[in-house]
Formats: sequence, structure tokens, C-alpha cells
Amino acid sequence: MKITNVEGISLAVPIKNAIKAPISIPHASELEKVVFQEYRTTLVKIETDEGITGYGECMVRLAPTATRDIVNYMKPILIGKDPTDTEYIWELLFGAMMNRGHYQGFYIEAISGIDVALWDIKGKALNVPVYKLLGGNSHPKIWAYASSIRFRGMETMLATAQNFVDQGFTAMKMKIGQGSETDVMAVAAVREHVGKDITLMVDANCGYDVKTALQVGKELEKYNIRWYEEPISPDDYEGYRRLSESLNIPIAAGEAHFLRYGLKDLIVKGKVDIIQPNVCRAGGFTECLKIHGLSSSFNVPYLTHTGSSSAVCIAASLHLAAALPDCFIFEDMQSDWSKDQKNPLRWDLTSLPIKSFKEGFIELEDKPGLGLEINEDVIQKHRLS
Repeated sequence: MKITNVEGISLAVPIKNAIKAPISIPHASELEKVVFQEYRTTLVKIETDEGITGYGECMVRLAPTATRDIVNYMKPILIGKDPTDTEYIWELLFGAMMNRGHYQGFYIEAISGIDVALWDIKGKALNVPVYKLLGGNSHPKIWAYASSIRFRGMETMLATAQNFVDQGFTAMKMKIGQGSETDVMAVAAVREHVGKDITLMVDANCGYDVKTALQVGKELEKYNIRWYEEPISPDDYEGYRRLSESLNIPIAAGEAHFLRYGLKDLIVKGKVDIIQPNVCRAGGFTECLKIHGLSSSFNVPYLTHTGSSSAVCIAASLHLAAALPDCFIFEDMQSDWSKDQKNPLRWDLTSLPIKSFKEGFIELEDKPGLGLEINEDVIQKHRLS
């Protein structure tokens, strides 16, 4: 089997009514009009001479056409290659920019989407789900948490929490980072509303400095928080170490990191308790298996990150979560940036390979590859030229 075509496809859906930042970002009043102006992603479509087509996703936050153009530029390297040679192809792609310092950013996101598409092809060719190729189904039923309760005022936040409970979730995550007093008050209110039996996590999206993160963390210890996610800047490894050694709440991070090299520093220097790489940002399945080997050697659980991506990334993350034995819970993205406009790249592009969801647990189907049926109408409607 040989690769015959490679295509990067950028999609964007403008958010019609301007929104305030639903998560913590620096300089929010200036940046929110760009960062949250649209739902966006870049897909990768790879075709073969045996009629098998694979899809992947490049997790992008800005300028999806930049990642698309990188994918298309690398097409000559991929044409004629055996798509099942995932390790060899990954090293070829990485080698093109390795000695130019591109260990993160758009280039690695492009490699990630290509790699995911190749594993989709591999699974389809062998007529097995990708999770079988990654090591088998370690979790016939995957515990899932609803993500996320966003910044939308207390009444809406509590209504969102109640909606998650009504859907059957037994765990959920809420956004913090608006300010220490506001955040602690919000966490206390959500905890009181959902009760002590719901597992609750918080995510600051790097919104604090170390002293504030420590102050908030001490207050959060009162509310039985399962983990404290990205409290500070991704590269402040000394700060992460201080938090990990000072708080009784597990510290989680890693969605902003790329490849095993950055994750190694987060584990060894930052002493985090949980890592959360995104398979469509951190190098695809090929690299994430290596990241998992690294984290497991330090007894640090690997949890998948999905974020505001399309359904392709969520599906890829589900396969990884099913395969990794220490991935004890899965991030099930249930809320969009805009509360009034759903994200069609998440909800309409393809259905997820989920057989059932009951009492907080997901059971996957056993369809080949990623198990997706891409809606071409959605692609054509939202495709960028």
C-alpha cells in the first residue's frame, strides 16, 4: 500500500456575536476578539492506492491555514511511502526541521495531524480499531468527565454543572483564573451545588503567578478537588515544583507542551502529578506512545487532553485513553466557547465511535481505524480557501 495524496484542510466557523474570553488568557480584553472570533481546525486527509483514506487533525489555536500549508508542503516526502511505516515517516518529518529548533508549535501540530491520519489508515487496513494497535483495550468502559464549566456568571455556571449531572456525568471540570476571591467563591458554589459525590477538577489555563496559585490552591484544598490544572505558565518548572511540593491537591499540566522533551522537563523539573498532552498537538500517536513510556517510568499518569477541537481530535484521544492503562479518566468536551452558538466542527463533522454512555462511563465501538464517517458537507461549508 502506498500514499497517493496528502491534503491539509483548514476549517473555520465565525462566531457571530462577539464573546468575552470563556477561559483565562492574558490581556483578555485585547486578545479575545482574535482568539475567540471563530471555531477553527486543520484536518489532514491521506489517500492510498488501495482506496483507504485516513483522517487526522492538527490542533490549532490561531491561523489554521499556516498548519495546512505546512502539511501540503510536506506532501512530496509522503507520496509513495507505505502509510503503515509510521515510525519511519515520523522521523522523516521531524528530521526536516529538527536541527532548526522546531520542537514545538505549528510544525509539530502539522506532524501530529499527519501521524493520526496514518494510524487511521493502518487500523482500516488491518480491520481493527486504532486502540487495538496502541496496545489493546485497557478500559472496556472509560470513565469520562464533562469539560468544562466556563466563565459565564454564577447562575449559568451552576446551570451548566446541573446539566452535566443530568446527562449522567459523575465528574466535571470548571474554569478558574478570574481572580483568587472570585475563583474560590465559584468553586465553593459549584461544590455545594453538585454535592460531595461528584468528582470536581479545576483548570486555571495558566492564569496565575506562583504566589497566587499557591494561595488559591490552599483554599481549594477545602473542596476535595481531584486536580489543579495548569495554574501557572507552562515553562515555569520551578514554580510547578513549588506548587507540587506545597499543596495536597495533585498538579496537572502538559496540554501546552510538545514532544517527549518538553514533557520530560515538566515531569523531572516540575514534579507534576499528572500530564495531559494532546495527541493532535504533541506529535500524534507515534510520539504520544513514547511520552507515555516516559511518564510511566516516573509513575506519573497520562491523561488525554481534548480542548476546543473538532470531533477528529476527540476520537483520537478516545482511542489513546482506551489503550493507556493509567489513563483513569477522559476529558469529554461538552461546552463550546459561545454558549449561544454550537461548534459544528465538534458536533456535526462526524459522530464519535461511542457505543454507549452510561453512569459516567463511555464504551467504544470496535470500528476499524478511528471509526469515523466524515461529513463532507460540513467540510465544504466551512473550508478556507
